[in-house]
Formats: sequence, structure tokens, C-alpha cells
Amino acid sequence: MLDRTGLRGPRRLLQRIRDLMAEQDQAQARLDRLTRIIAEETGSDVCSIYLVLPSGALELSATHGLKAEAVHSLRLARDEGLVGLVAQRARPVSVEDAPTHPRFAYKPETGEEPFKSFVGVPVLRGGRLVGVLTAQTMAVRPSTEEEIETLQTVAMLLAEIVASGELIRAEAFSDLELRASGPERYAGAALAPGIAMGVAVIHEPHVASARMIAEDAEAEEARLDVAVADLRRGLDELLESGRAPVGTPSRDVLEAYRMFAHDRGWIEQLREAVRSGLTVEAAVERVRNTHRARLMKAREPHFRERLHDLEDLANRLLRHLAGPDAVRAMTDLPANAILVARSIGPAELMELDRSRLAGIATEEGSATSHAAIVAKALGIPMVGQVEGALDRVEDGDTLILDGEFGVLHVRPGEEVLTAYAERMEGLSKAHLAYAARRDAPASTADGAAMELSMNAGLLIELPRLAETGAAGVGLFRTEFQFMISHTLPRVSTQIEMYKSVLNAAGDKPVVFRTLDLGGDKVTRFIPELREPNPALGWRALRMGLDRPALTRYQLRALVRASAGRVLKVLFPMVADIGELARARDLLHTELELARHHGHDVPLAVETGLMIETPAVAFAPEPFLALCDFAAVGANDLMQYFFAADRQNPQVASRYDVLAPAPLALLKSVREACDAAGKPVSVCGEIAGRPLEACVLAALGYRRLSMAAGSIGPVKAALAGCDAARLGTWLAGELANDGPQPDKSLRQKLIIAAQEAGISSLLVDNHAAF
Repeated sequence: MLDRTGLRGPRRLLQRIRDLMAEQDQAQARLDRLTRIIAEETGSDVCSIYLVLPSGALELSATHGLKAEAVHSLRLARDEGLVGLVAQRARPVSVEDAPTHPRFAYKPETGEEPFKSFVGVPVLRGGRLVGVLTAQTMAVRPSTEEEIETLQTVAMLLAEIVASGELIRAEAFSDLELRASGPERYAGAALAPGIAMGVAVIHEPHVASARMIAEDAEAEEARLDVAVADLRRGLDELLESGRAPVGTPSRDVLEAYRMFAHDRGWIEQLREAVRSGLTVEAAVERVRNTHRARLMKAREPHFRERLHDLEDLANRLLRHLAGPDAVRAMTDLPANAILVARSIGPAELMELDRSRLAGIATEEGSATSHAAIVAKALGIPMVGQVEGALDRVEDGDTLILDGEFGVLHVRPGEEVLTAYAERMEGLSKAHLAYAARRDAPASTADGAAMELSMNAGLLIELPRLAETGAAGVGLFRTEFQFMISHTLPRVSTQIEMYKSVLNAAGDKPVVFRTLDLGGDKVTRFIPELREPNPALGWRALRMGLDRPALTRYQLRALVRASAGRVLKVLFPMVADIGELARARDLLHTELELARHHGHDVPLAVETGLMIETPAVAFAPEPFLALCDFAAVGANDLMQYFFAADRQNPQVASRYDVLAPAPLALLKSVREACDAAGKPVSVCGEIAGRPLEACVLAALGYRRLSMAAGSIGPVKAALAGCDAARLGTWLAGELANDGPQPDKSLRQKLIIAAQEAGISSLLVDNHAAF
């Protein structure tokens, strides 16, 4: 602000805008007056409003200071000029001398030659750009932080006012263009598995424009205090309700979430916005828009997650402000509700009626987000990154959410509805068949006994041991507890968690994999490194050995939690014999320490080696001499074998594990383990695919560990597989030294199913799943 005397300021500006809204002038006249008011109160020579058209162009819709004839005539591309730069970045741009800036675009029809300084802020609604608000002066000067803050506040008001149709016709506002009524399909990311058919419930509270400018700032601040207290009390009650038991990742998520509700920085931002003359609702929206702008720039996953949580808290606060009915509305869901949201917080997710919630679709989110972790634990299908869905979906729309392939169908046609109904019916029948053979031993058609275990990473997944008839937990991923915690989990907390896992497993074995952090799995208490290739960087055991205290705390907790039981510890990402030796030494040190302090120790301790690097896979013998058992980490091993990132869709489909070369490698690893007398299992996605599981059995593997939902299909497939016959067929294919134009044996296997010893049941099963 140019005038520092206090005669001008945000509160007076907001008061004048409120008075303008109360008048009944023509829409364009009111919009023009708005730009004049903003220019006067900010001490600017020019104020202009550009709105986004349905075509994506930015149209000059009102101005004070530029030529009037340019209004509704001048249109800019989204990347044109300084206005386009604001639109591109979706954050403020301030330039002292605009004509000298490389992005300056001279438009003679506007008459802007005399003006030098430029400041522009995005007009955002629901995180989407709907326009740009600019101010210019004749003087060459920098913009103050106060000026930019004031323009951002006005831009937030402008977005809601324009959307409500109070200043210009609603049909001119691109965000309110007529919504499509036909079927649409969104390809996103599969965050939690499962398929759901149901009705859309929009999860995005908005502030009514009539409740944006305060009449009494002190009264608004008191309302803020009451709403924040209600928010905190609601979280306390949720934690005390028992819906997130102590020691579970869901509990840790909520504990971290409650910390955000006491974040002094967030509360102070809200207070400052209220003191500027906004209502509490508008202040929440103002701060939320700030967080969204920062979220768009954030690269660090843990920082993005923090901003997500703050935005979710803002949503909850808006509902508390709207009253009990608004809070109840989000818990009183219709049957088969599919929630559509920009993002959703773990606390909100756990408060919803799970018996009526069929699925979740979000425009943001990742597989490691708090909400995705909780959704997996609760068994709720979830698809993320369906950008634009909120603009096209309305409450009550029919939706199909495919959490297997990451697809959201909106208002699907009859053919899609029928196809999914048949698919879901087939899945239901198949699950009944799997349940019928749940307690039957797993074996191949020719009598080879198989041991099928499940992978897990959350305590809430353990009941599936009994549901699936799994032999045990072949791989328990321990890093989730660390990923959702803001500080290093205490040893006592880890002990409680691991005890709970062992108790839930009963007499079935559990293999605990030590921390596999790094790469795409980051924590708040270990600084993230921006590595050129994180998958090959500082992660897993490499990190654990460089931070021995981190590994020792975990091993100490595992030793103490396993008192009186057999402890199975699996070390990941081993590439050098010295790494495995050092890891074993740390484990033995913790065993001796426990004995020294008089603690009960495990009945036995078994050390496991994860074979997932070529350095181990091609020469496993010395490594096997230092361990009691081995597990092939097929996911990482195959991506390193083919030098193809399995998370990158551009290259992930370029290789197939059923090609001769990787099959020969897997066979040689199994032979080396047998020769050393060390049990070996296969973990990862290939163990849970029916066709690949049969091939692994034919290669001599007798232990497979997979996602719980894959045990039924794999058990059924193995029952129809003659492992010896298939092994003979594979040996013949692998012994073929001639040219092999086919990069994979997959199609040959399916074509020669009967000859290879695979029943037709397997082929049908593989196609279905």
C-alpha cells in the first residue's frame, strides 16, 4: 500500500467492495467500479481483471486505467505476456519495470505505454485458475508484500463473487460452464485396490460470497476461536473413540494430524486474515488458497503431505463454521457412496460411515499419502490423480471406480455398466470359490506342496491371514510406521507395534523386513536427497548402515517384541557382502544387549537376505553362507535386470519376467539356494499373478508371498498346474540356443497350455485377473 498512514488498508477496501455488492448497477458497470476501487485503495494507476474463457484464453473483462475499448476485445494466450506468466505459475508476479522484462508483451490497443511497474496475482477458485488480477503504476518501483497480500485477498473474493453471478453473468465464467451429461472416463493412479459402483458425493466445501466481508472483526475472531476449539475437540474424540487403536499406523496418522490442528503458524495466518476484515470463512479460504499455491510448487513428498493435511483441516474448519448439519452431512452418506474430492484427510476418512462408503476418487494424492495408507488398511478402493473430475462430476452421478487399474468412469454408458457388473459378479463368484478352498493345503496338480504367504505393512491387514488361509506373513514392510510419523518412532512405540503384529498372526510366522526408506519413501525426520536416480541411491539397508542408530532402534524393538517367539528378520537392498555382515552384527549386538539388561529374548533368531540386486542374484553363494533364509525381491530385481523403472509407464511395459533370460536367472537363484540348504521364497507382484506363480512353481520355488487378495487366485491356478510337466516344457524353451524373436514366453505358454501342463482354468483365470 502506498499510504502508510492507515487511512487506506485491507479493511477499508473490503468495506467498499461490500458496499458495491449491495448496489444494483449493471453487471459490467459494477465490475468496472470494482477495478476503480481496487486501484484507489492500493494507490495504483491501473487495475485490470482478466478472466479465463472456456477456450483457455485470458480476456480483459474490466479495467481502470487502460483504454475502455480494449475490454472484451483483448485476449491473451495462457502463456502470453506477464499476465500469462501469472497464469502459468498460478502465483503472484511482481516486476519493477515491466517493459524490460523478457515476458512483457506490448499491446498498443490497451494504451499501457506510460505504465512501468506491474503486479499480478492469480484468481483461483478451488485450486483452479479462473482469472488474473493486475495493478500497474507509472513509477518504476517494487511492490510491497502488503500490496501483494491485499491483491491476493481481493482475488479470492473476486473468484467467489464472479462465480456467484453477483458481478457478471455466470455463463461467462469458465468454471461454471454447462457440465457435460454424457459418459466420461478419467485415467488416474490406483491408490487402493478394488472396484466400486455407486453414486457421487462431492467433498469440497465452498464459501458463499455473501459471507466473506466481516462487519465486526472482533466478533469474527471470537468465532474463529470457537471453531478451532470445536475442531480440536472433534479430533480428540476421534482418537479416544477406539476407531484407531494404539500402535496402528492409522493411530499414528491421526496423532500427526492432531498436531497440525495446533500449528501456531496456521492459526496465526487465519487470525491475520480475519483482522484484515474478512469473515472466518473467507479467512479459511484465503489461507487454503495460499497453501494450494505452495502445494503446486512443492517437490518434497513430506512437505506436500503437510500442505494436504493443512488443507483438509481447512475443510473441517469450514464445516464446523457452517454448523452441526454440515458436519453431519459428510457422515450421513447415501448407500454405495463414492466420494469425489480434491484431497481428503485421514481423520475425515475415518469418520465416514464405512458401511456406506464404496470408494474414493481424488484429484491429487499418491500411493504413500496418508489417505491412501488408511484407505488400503480399511479396504476402500481409491483412485487418485483424476484431474478435472470435480469440474465434471455432480452429486448423484453414477460412477464406477476401478482401483485395480486407476480408472474413474463418470455417468458410464450401458455397455460399460454391463461389463463392470459382469466383472464384479465374476469376482464375487471367484471369491466364493476361493473361500471354499481357503483351508485346503496349497499344492500343484502333480502334488508339489506350496506355501503361500501374504505381504502386509499395516496391522489392520492381519485379519486377512485367517480370511485367506495364508501360511503366514512372508513380508511385513516396517517402513509405513516411520513414513507417517513426524519424529523417529520411540523404541517403546515400535515394540508395541511389532507385538501387535505377532499377536495378530498367532502361531503363524511373520518375516519382518527392516526399513526400506529412501527413493519414493521419505520421512520427515530424515532429510530428502534429490538424487538423479533414487531407485539406485541412498535407500534401504544402505541408509540403515549409514545411520546405525536408526537400524539399532528398530532391531532392538524387534528383539524385545519377539521375546519367547521366533524372530525372522529380512535385510533389503543388499549389494555387498560387507553390508550383510554389518547388518548381522548389529542384530547380534542388540541380542546381547537385551540379555545383558535382563530382558527376555526370542526363542530363535533367523536372518534373511533379500535377493533384489544383480550383484547378489548372479553370485549368491557367499551371501547365502551368512543367512538362514532368502527372499527374492522380484520387483526391484527385475527393474534392475532390465534397466527399466517399473514406476515409469514409458518403459515398464518394455520387459516381461516370462522372457527366457529372467527365467534363467530366477532358476539359477533357486538352484543356488537349494545347494546351500537355505529356504527361498519369491515376494513381489509376480508371485501374486496366477500364470507367473505357476511358472515359479515349475522353476522349483515352493514358497511365494503376495498381496492377500492374490492368494485365492494363485491357489486355484496352482491346483490346475502340473509343475513337473511345465518345468520340462520350460527347460526345452530355455535350452533353445537359436534365434528367439519373441521377447517373452507368455503367449507361447497360453497357446501351449495343455502341452505345458497348465489347465484351461489357469488361462481363463489369468485373463480375468
